[in-house]
Amino acid sequence: MEELIQVKGVRKSFKVGDDHLEVLKGLNFSIIKGEMLGIVGASGAGKSTLLHIIGALDRPTEGNILFHNQDIFTMNDTQLAEFRNRRVGFVFQFHNLLPEFTALENVMMPALITKTREDAAAREAKRILTEVGLRDRINHKPGKLSGGEQQRVSVARALINNPDLVLADEPTGNLDSKTSEDIHGLLWGLNKEKGHTFVIVTHNDILVKKMMRVIRLVDGMIV
Repeated sequence: MEELIQVKGVRKSFKVGDDHLEVLKGLNFSIIKGEMLGIVGASGAGKSTLLHIIGALDRPTEGNILFHNQDIFTMNDTQLAEFRNRRVGFVFQFHNLLPEFTALENVMMPALITKTREDAAAREAKRILTEVGLRDRINHKPGKLSGGEQQRVSVARALINNPDLVLADEPTGNLDSKTSEDIHGLLWGLNKEKGHTFVIVTHNDILVKKMMRVIRLVDGMIV
């Protein structure tokens, strides 16, 4: 098994008034290429903070994140931004789609940021939107899409640059049970058929039971 990411001694604390709140307390684990890894725990356990650090959206107070054995936090902010855009895809509970742009344009954006030609970005965005079941909805703006369709657009956007890793934070947290089941099936299909590596923060028991492996956080520690 190939280790894609190694989390080594990661700690994260925040200053709250005169005190320091330690959210993550020395975490050590690896993420294997091609796996579906779940991160679970009560609210405040540090799940989203950990996800943000793995995705280089935030820096740890101590410790290292090794990506293909390279410590990503030796990079400067510009290099980290390029790393995030090219190597990591993000899917959030709230879709964060730009309301003034169509599904196609929303999905194209990460590719355009990497200086991909507009025609090539459009072709790839259409291909992925078709793959996630939105072939007939590519020219609709988010306001004309259902919650499940918006989340499919969000998944397509996360995949446009063919990332090594997709991080999902409660991807079905605000969807009904039937739509959640559809999104779960989409994620599993992408993992099985395309080999995408997923790390998913969730409270959904059904989703947890399907995971290849689950990490449970309690008070910032793995139990």
